[in-house]
Amino acid sequence: MWDILKAIIFGIVEGITEWLPVSSTGHLILLEEFLHFENVSPDFFEMFEVVIQLGAILAVVVLFFKRIWPFCKKGGGYKESGPLAYVKPDVMTLWFKILTACVPAAVIGILFDDELDALFYHWYVVAASLIVFGVAFIVVENWNKGRTPKVTALSELSFQAALFIGAFQLLAAVFPGTSRSGATIVGALLIGISRSAAAEFTFFLAIPVMFGASLLKLLKFGLHFSGTELAALAAAVITAFVVSVAVIRFLLSYIRKHDFKIFGWYRIVLGALVFGYFFFIR
Repeated sequence: MWDILKAIIFGIVEGITEWLPVSSTGHLILLEEFLHFENVSPDFFEMFEVVIQLGAILAVVVLFFKRIWPFCKKGGGYKESGPLAYVKPDVMTLWFKILTACVPAAVIGILFDDELDALFYHWYVVAASLIVFGVAFIVVENWNKGRTPKVTALSELSFQAALFIGAFQLLAAVFPGTSRSGATIVGALLIGISRSAAAEFTFFLAIPVMFGASLLKLLKFGLHFSGTELAALAAAVITAFVVSVAVIRFLLSYIRKHDFKIFGWYRIVLGALVFGYFFFIR
């Protein structure tokens, strides 16, 4: 029962920090210091930290289903007859842009996943990344103040812009603590994409990225779960889904009137706390 309660707490933290640009990795590293599972294997926990993202992905799919589902009734697609009559052209184009943005991180992740974890998955890398990208948020928002966005809707996003955002996502794949959503939002703001469009593209971009990462971890771990492990994973995924729905709605409402600087300051403070904890307390 205690392991399930701990899994729920992990799900809450994942649901909040996956979508706010504050680094889920940084928060989970701190959480790991205080919450330890008692009846699960180390290999399970390594997989668990990644696969709980499935709940967060499902939240995006549910909230934006009409916007991202590329199929329709006959006659609503490219042509009046044939297979393309069942495909929404604008949504299919959006998916091509999403997949284009996924290429850099997917290639590096598949080829060097274990090597990158061994090199960079350390508390000091996470703390430094939190601070560096916190500063980046503040600098970019100050630079962006008063500028008129060049792109205010995802239909206006070019393939070149999508690839540029994907390159920023690669930073998050290499350096834990960067924050996938934070990196992509900073990249989008730099090239004149509005905050709302940047946030939406970040949500959609998470679907293939997080699903792919979860699938890789599951395949490496296998399907040999104990009863406790299966219950803990299910509890975390469900919790992450419920919390993610609320957080995504909050963020979309928040950025209509506010910028991202508050998240930059938060990241700097959290990075300093991580440094302080591991240097002076642990």
